[in-house]
Amino acid sequence: MNSATLRAFARAATATALLSAVTACTDTSPASPRATPSSARSQTRTAEAHTAPSDRNTAMDIQVTLDGRPVDATLNDSPAARDFAGLLPLTLDLKHFHQTERIADLPRRLTTSGAPEPAAAKAGDLAYYAPWGNLALFYREGPSASADLLILGHIDADTDQLAGADRITIESTP
Repeated sequence: MNSATLRAFARAATATALLSAVTACTDTSPASPRATPSSARSQTRTAEAHTAPSDRNTAMDIQVTLDGRPVDATLNDSPAARDFAGLLPLTLDLKHFHQTERIADLPRRLTTSGAPEPAAAKAGDLAYYAPWGNLALFYREGPSASADLLILGHIDADTDQLAGADRITIESTP
């Protein structure tokens, strides 16, 4: 073999080894956020399975305290809600927003891969607003459905308690 052929063979072997290593390290299961290429994530968000509003309270009970008073709450089984559960425990200061919700910044952004179809928020819904990366606690009906707003779960408290809350603590149940 001449040197040009050897160099071509070496490049091909290196490329094959690199491709094999990347493929072996990549999780392509449907539940994995890496399974959807980043360019297709926004299209996939509305194309994947829808979590019906009636199913919002079925996945995981959590402990929520609003201004020192415990309230019942649950997270749904969406990828964003599971990612949020990984941040717990959290204590966040809430501020008013748009006379509809209380909001707080999260320590990091949540996954939006595999998000259910958009749904309008209802009073008591705990949601994630993806463009800002913040948590929203609705005390009134929210705006129309938006792919940017992912419902994470629901808090069972009266609207006055939700509207006046200044601090929220969220923990996993034991």
